[in-house]
Amino acid sequence: MGFATNAIHVGQEPDPTTGAIVAPIYQTSTYVQTELGKDKGYDYARTNHPNRKALERTVAKLEGGQSAYVFSSGMAAIDAVFRLLRPGDHAVISEAVYGGVFRLATQLLVHFGLEFTFVDTSSQDSVLGALRPNTKMLYVETPTNPTLRVADLAALGKLATDRSITLVVDNTFLSPYLQRPIELGAHIVVHSMTKYLNGHSDSTGGAAVLTRPEDAEKIYFIQRSAGSGLAPMDCFLVSRGLKTLAIRMLQHNANGIAVARHLDAHPKIRKVYYPGLPTHPQHDIARKQQRGPGAMLAFDLGSLDAARRFLNQVKLCSLAESLGGVETLISLPALMTHASMPVEVRERVGITEGLVRLSVGIEDIEDIIADLDQALLYV
Repeated sequence: MGFATNAIHVGQEPDPTTGAIVAPIYQTSTYVQTELGKDKGYDYARTNHPNRKALERTVAKLEGGQSAYVFSSGMAAIDAVFRLLRPGDHAVISEAVYGGVFRLATQLLVHFGLEFTFVDTSSQDSVLGALRPNTKMLYVETPTNPTLRVADLAALGKLATDRSITLVVDNTFLSPYLQRPIELGAHIVVHSMTKYLNGHSDSTGGAAVLTRPEDAEKIYFIQRSAGSGLAPMDCFLVSRGLKTLAIRMLQHNANGIAVARHLDAHPKIRKVYYPGLPTHPQHDIARKQQRGPGAMLAFDLGSLDAARRFLNQVKLCSLAESLGGVETLISLPALMTHASMPVEVRERVGITEGLVRLSVGIEDIEDIIADLDQALLYV
């Protein structure tokens, strides 16, 4: 079956009891046992429930993994994956990573004996130079948030396999429709399902997709023990959103390309960060491993004052955290998504005070561009 067919049907079969084309929301905390020690597959909602199991089947199928587990947020899923490490283990992470991941690693996980090195994962030499005898994990965002650097996943997949290192890829920015990390060598894929998988800005959720049974067993133990599994209503909302993922990503991608080209030619924009532009340093790699450049881009207005004047004037574009919704969302990473990063780290990886991140929605492209243009008049 094709991607769109799987997104609509796998894990979303009609309810066997009533024939309802949309399965019910199992809004219950517990399940009655038929007799002592015997149940119908479920005992307590923290452990599992039908909506979670159905969503996990869908996500695993779309990413090409053997199994998947869904969590209360993207950060909960990422935290669970890092818990596969043990005290004394070392992980290499993309240096331009989402601010929440940087905070999790440097302010929380280090206190449990884990070691982290942040490098430019678009450079294989940089990755090689960061490896240690105790390196157990390579955690890659591609494209990175928000500077849109692209890592060569096939090359990193081979490196990870040769060195017996677990390659984890955050595929949130592109979704499995535009990028297939497991096919390129990833062992684990993580998502903030809050973004493109749900697509409607009405639910939070995260996912970890596994290729190895031993990882799956550990991740499920963490999910069950920590109580971080996704609730029934949120599972229902993400499952609903996934049904239109393919068609949404086509429009997101088309709009992203149009906006990037328009901004790249605008005299008030200093620089546009977008893998779909030929000037992007990893443009050729992106074309090789991505089905499209996607709808995430960033552009530099030169200063915080210019960015503030611009952001205070947008009308159709919504000034808000998050991304991947059907509506166009715009933010200033230095003061929003990456505010927890030290200033010197932000400056080193290119997150300037004038850098604006744009998640291009699926509105009429003329309206998106018109809103950006009128706001740029104030810069």
